[in-house]
Amino acid sequence: VIPVVTTIFGAAYAVQPGYGIGFEKDIYLWIPVLGNIVAVIVIPYVGNLSDKIGRKPPIIIGSIVSGLLSFVYLYAISIHSVPLAICMSILMWGIVYQGYNAVFPSFYPEMFPTRTRVSGMAISQNLGTLVTALLPALFAYVAPPGAMDIPFTVGCITLGVTVVAAIAAFTARETYRVHMADLGNPNAVPVPKRAYDEARDKLMSASR
Repeated sequence: VIPVVTTIFGAAYAVQPGYGIGFEKDIYLWIPVLGNIVAVIVIPYVGNLSDKIGRKPPIIIGSIVSGLLSFVYLYAISIHSVPLAICMSILMWGIVYQGYNAVFPSFYPEMFPTRTRVSGMAISQNLGTLVTALLPALFAYVAPPGAMDIPFTVGCITLGVTVVAAIAAFTARETYRVHMADLGNPNAVPVPKRAYDEARDKLMSASR
């Protein structure tokens, strides 16, 4: 939902004459470019952090905070502030959202045992993509050109989706200290943190 708000609905809201904002298209196109550049830098650090503190905290924080920032991002567009819109898009998408985006490719597959891991990830991910693919149509329906409080309306839907994602992560099992052979087993016991940290440090030293 965050990339949809940033690059699809946000772009339409910013550049289409019907919304009355009138951003220049060539200026607005820098928003996803800069967001992706920052994301490429941030992702390895978030991934490394999830190996230290767990998968769930970055996902939960990244989901909720990016949902909250969507209000400010859309508000920046509504007041015709290009610098604020660019800064908020980088903060929302390029930095905060990566708490979710950098970790879910590990977290989701780790929910499933080895025999069903690829299918479990592929089916659930594509069902989720199917739902989010319909969001631009929903946004256009509830916030058409001329509608009042577009940032608030779209922001509420965005925050609602990100809260659902955060609740799902909060109620899921933590997987970062579970042995690979035990992933997908709801009764698996995580490796003690000290032993996990020692093994991780040895692996990192060997890789250098």
